[in-house]
Amino acid sequence: MDKPNLELWPIGNCQVSALVDTEGAFAWGCVPRVDGDPVFCTLLNGARRDEGVWRFEIEGQVSATQHYRRNTPILVTRLEAEDGSALEIHDFCPRFERSGRMYRPVAFIRIVRPVAGTPRLRMVLAPMKDYGGARAENTSGTNHIRYLVEPQALRLSTDAPVGYVLENRTFRLEHDLHFFLGPDEPFVGNLRAEVRQMEALTERYWTHWTRGLHIPLEWQNEVIRCAIALKLCQHEETGAIVAALTTSVPEAPHSERNWDYRYCWIRDSYYTVQALNRLGALDVLEKYLTYLRNIIDSAKGGRIQPLYSVMGQSELDEGHETALAGYRGMGPVRRGNAAFMQIQHDCYGQIVLPTVQGFFDRRLLRMADERDFESLEQVGEMAWAMHDQPDAGLWEFRTRQEVHTYSAVMCWAACDRLANVADRLGRGDRCEVWHQRADAIRAKIESEAWVENGELGGHYGASFESDYLDASLLQMVELRFLSPDNERFLSTFAAVERELRRGDHMLRYAAEDDFGAPETAFNVCTFWLIEALHLVGRDSEARVLFETMLSHTTRSGLLSEDLDYETGELWGNFPQTYSLVGVINCAGLLSKPWSEVR
Repeated sequence: MDKPNLELWPIGNCQVSALVDTEGAFAWGCVPRVDGDPVFCTLLNGARRDEGVWRFEIEGQVSATQHYRRNTPILVTRLEAEDGSALEIHDFCPRFERSGRMYRPVAFIRIVRPVAGTPRLRMVLAPMKDYGGARAENTSGTNHIRYLVEPQALRLSTDAPVGYVLENRTFRLEHDLHFFLGPDEPFVGNLRAEVRQMEALTERYWTHWTRGLHIPLEWQNEVIRCAIALKLCQHEETGAIVAALTTSVPEAPHSERNWDYRYCWIRDSYYTVQALNRLGALDVLEKYLTYLRNIIDSAKGGRIQPLYSVMGQSELDEGHETALAGYRGMGPVRRGNAAFMQIQHDCYGQIVLPTVQGFFDRRLLRMADERDFESLEQVGEMAWAMHDQPDAGLWEFRTRQEVHTYSAVMCWAACDRLANVADRLGRGDRCEVWHQRADAIRAKIESEAWVENGELGGHYGASFESDYLDASLLQMVELRFLSPDNERFLSTFAAVERELRRGDHMLRYAAEDDFGAPETAFNVCTFWLIEALHLVGRDSEARVLFETMLSHTTRSGLLSEDLDYETGELWGNFPQTYSLVGVINCAGLLSKPWSEVR
């Protein structure tokens, strides 16, 4: 078995998800939701290949190929043997409307089909519990096996020989076999017929969802695949959007930059809904706005945290799970994230900006009203109060605080957009208040963040106290703080590119942090570079760089958080919402218009 890598294929239904490796095995999957216990954990389980896995093997295997069914997250894996026999595995999590509501159970479905010759099949299903601490005990019946994971057992209902499954025996595959691993309750109805219907309805749901997207002419497959993956990162029950589906895949080898990303960062979610908005996926925005309103209510006018659990829980105590060896043995495996205790003032802008759409967009089922404005003003008050106060910054430094320029610009954006809403609601008095505050913050940034640099023309610093450079400064145009032809932006862009660009890739920053100097490029920063190249008229260069980034995607069409800019290897949690947002945004900016073909 090769060492684990990030060539993974996500399946899911916005309740649970699994990452399938290149051999068709479930390498990662948590229940009863994304931040739950990883019952499938071979991604982080070291050499324990037969624990925490769901794998099918064909006797005498010589190859494995994979693809998604068009415009869906339904995965097809084809295994071929040396005698010419072959089988296909069709993997998905059911998702479709039933009885007036969305059916998205804590369930995984696998259908195994013989497609050539007489394949001989062996199945290993060994879910774990307690974060890899113990193999789940099981009990069985005539057509099912119960796995006693916590907090609720899972039941495998199948028309395969249960004895062969329990004993991991190899047997001849002569007809389709169906596997439904879900809630611990008897499977109602004909298993084969019900599973086939779930497959058809799930495919119909995703193809219709994709049909509603407004996508660019070029790079359609790439944009669609990233959009589907972003939607899988939403926990639909609450509307929260997680930063990634995994924990503790290191940002660089042996760096100990291993973080649990299975939570809802206000910042990451802002970028996610912004990108999906551009594609017209309003369902994700609407559900996320509901989540935000609950966060605002709970804060009661006070400080907003950088992140929360998908259920809105505020305390996410960070600890190590020692039973798991870590990705390629590179621990620690972390559960929880201490960043919830950090001060990050950019979050106020990242709450206001997506929420503002609710006051203007008449397509929404629930438009925002005066009461929502009053709640949102409380967030704005915090942005105004904190715009020039030190924080940990968007990169979440653990040992230092400064007044970060990106955070200050986000606070400016919060006040600026609240003025727009006040004007929309006919509240001239409040419009004037927020305009004045936005102007005051702008003046403070221009005064405190600008660094003169002789003949090079100067640049904005990453913070008011330091003159080091940070790729997030490129977002000043996206946030409408500066225009792309602004001399200060052009000078800052030149400095950022000069200091942080490494070939075809970008660092977040080059200065040493809590763990030393960064060793890998941060993928979303490379996409910010591509956007900036487009904004300053270097389109041909931007297109080449974008194509280069697409060449680094996995076979599933996705990206993790980081990339070794020398070897091209992907690092960091997967799939990373930031990175997928970058693909969508850059494709939209750089694509030829539809008017060229219709």
